[in-house]
Amino acid sequence: MRYALVARRATPTNEILGSTPVGEARWEVLTPEEALRGLRAGDVALGRLDVRSTLDGIDDGLWALGALAARGVEVLNDPAALLATHDKLLTSRLLRRHGISHPATSHVRAERPLSGLGPPAVVKPRFGSGGKDVYRCEDAHTLRATLEAVRELPWYREHGALVQELVPPQGYDLRILVAGERVAGAVFRVAAPGEWRTNIALGGRRRPVGDPPTEACELALSAAQASRAALVGVDLVHAPDGSWTVIELNGAVEFTREYALEADVFATVATELVRAATACAVDTVSA
Repeated sequence: MRYALVARRATPTNEILGSTPVGEARWEVLTPEEALRGLRAGDVALGRLDVRSTLDGIDDGLWALGALAARGVEVLNDPAALLATHDKLLTSRLLRRHGISHPATSHVRAERPLSGLGPPAVVKPRFGSGGKDVYRCEDAHTLRATLEAVRELPWYREHGALVQELVPPQGYDLRILVAGERVAGAVFRVAAPGEWRTNIALGGRRRPVGDPPTEACELALSAAQASRAALVGVDLVHAPDGSWTVIELNGAVEFTREYALEADVFATVATELVRAATACAVDTVSA
């Protein structure tokens, strides 16, 4: 049996996961084309396709994951799960449907002006990455000007923009890593000086958690279950009432050893993914 991470990019996370053994099993990194050529019924594939750098969709390869599933390969983070965790509009609708705390979100396009949601708010791409083109709007004038400015960007012309209720920034957020049915890791992401976004790409830094809050872990597990993702990063912040709320999901989450809670985070994730694949295979046979 082969275990493959199907990705377009040889990221540090993919490379380390691909070199982490689980007993006799080992995850290997394959492109969608390589996976189609090499994987057979009974093998396992984990979709690790990320958002394109142009922010207008997901890396090419969802078609390959669908073809692998039709062939009898056990696919984790399948196309539906990747869309649920990368398309922020679908994420919002999914979390709301399952009663998971999430900021109110509105979809704006040229033919669909903003209605019902005012400032303070955040304007962001429907497919986002690294905090790029995410804008904080404290008043109506800034919100109108921002929406007018992004209208000319390629991602807006493709998918429009999301306007999301602003949860007052506190300078940090909590990212919880869920693998299978387990919280496998977590870090606080602390914003760079003078920056409200916590993205590492924008100068933010990771701070180990040690023991993540129980409420946050329960929310992260519920969000992962709702998205049907086997490996997902769940970003949470404190709402004004002190409770946790889910801001975003990431179906191709990058993580480092700083995420470790009790043991090596890569070994934990690799093991939980093998366990999840085995459980899925058993369920398929039983059905």
